[in-house]
Amino acid sequence: MIDLYTAPTPNGYKASIALEEMELPYEVHTIDLSAGQQRAPEFLRICPNGRIPAITDRDEDNFAVFESGAIMIYLAEKSGRFLPTDIRGRSRVLQWLMFQMGGIGPMMGQANVFYRYFPEKIQPAIDRYQAEGRRLFEVLDTRLGESEFLAGDYSIADMANWAWVRTHRWSGISIEGLDNLSRWMGAISGRPRARAGVKVPVDIAELMDAKNTEDAAAFSRRARAMVTGAGSGD
Repeated sequence: MIDLYTAPTPNGYKASIALEEMELPYEVHTIDLSAGQQRAPEFLRICPNGRIPAITDRDEDNFAVFESGAIMIYLAEKSGRFLPTDIRGRSRVLQWLMFQMGGIGPMMGQANVFYRYFPEKIQPAIDRYQAEGRRLFEVLDTRLGESEFLAGDYSIADMANWAWVRTHRWSGISIEGLDNLSRWMGAISGRPRARAGVKVPVDIAELMDAKNTEDAAAFSRRARAMVTGAGSGD
């Protein structure tokens, strides 16, 4: 049994999508980022960095794993699914997983900060992160013109990138003209277990697609408080 410590963010959804797709039993523990639960001593014993997601594995004497990419690799190796064991296949998956962790996630995250959350609208920063996000989307689109999924077969690399790319509207990044990327997004959205994963601990899809609703504004205010305070915990 896996204990999942998470919140409704793209990085959090990476772990829950993996758990759902791998059909591993798990129990959810929701971390309230706005209340600072990610900085509580009991959580820091699991994740020294005070960020979600994190897991503990009851089958391995409550072995703790933090960092979303490391969690996905651990779960793939535990289940024997969605990560090839041959050296080339494994490398392909890990390359595209690292692409998300080092590129897609950080650039979209910064786009969110400056486009949605930061109290001052610093247009050069908004333009910079949205443009880089779009460039990275184009890299994905090119790859997906060559292969149905990023590393050949569906893998943790697809789960990780999809968890972020699906929120592109919230980051203000267009996918217009990226037909391969759109096809891939639709294919993963059609997977029942992937859809289930982005509802853990709660589904915020409608909120993330919103533009000027009261709920979206309230979400932005909460996020702004965390961004300008001690950190989001994601």
